[in-house]
Amino acid sequence: MKKIEIATAAILFNDISELDFEDKMLMDKAIEARANAYAPYSKFSVGAALLLENGEIVDGNNQESAAYPSGMCAERVAIWKASATFPNIGILKLAIAAKSATNLVDKPVGPCGACRQTLSEYEFKQKKPFEILFMGEVGEVIKVPSLKSLLPFSFDNSYL
Repeated sequence: MKKIEIATAAILFNDISELDFEDKMLMDKAIEARANAYAPYSKFSVGAALLLENGEIVDGNNQESAAYPSGMCAERVAIWKASATFPNIGILKLAIAAKSATNLVDKPVGPCGACRQTLSEYEFKQKKPFEILFMGEVGEVIKVPSLKSLLPFSFDNSYL
């Protein structure tokens, strides 16, 4: 038996004002996208914004359905929209912003498990990582260099 240790890297910012210009601009786009989320059941709105290698920004937001769980998360809406619109353009960064209509979200909200798997697929597809930034409504922002920081033992097509 061999014991291995997994390390992760993240940068913690006190709030959005500490981000550099490009990261703040992308997070602002995620916040704008969040405002258009369709979340009548959970009352939990999420916006996502992707910065692509061609300079385009593609956004998405969560879309719910009364037939739970057939809704879709903001991250997957954005990444699939980017892939459909710009199929061969790489992703540089992803920003995620969450907000609840019932309570203040004052800590960073990372992607759910299904979104982590989907994001992993696109990092694997483009053969290079992309940064991920996430926050709640107010307060701290976390920035990681890659999806591997959030999902170190990811499953990809190399296993198939």
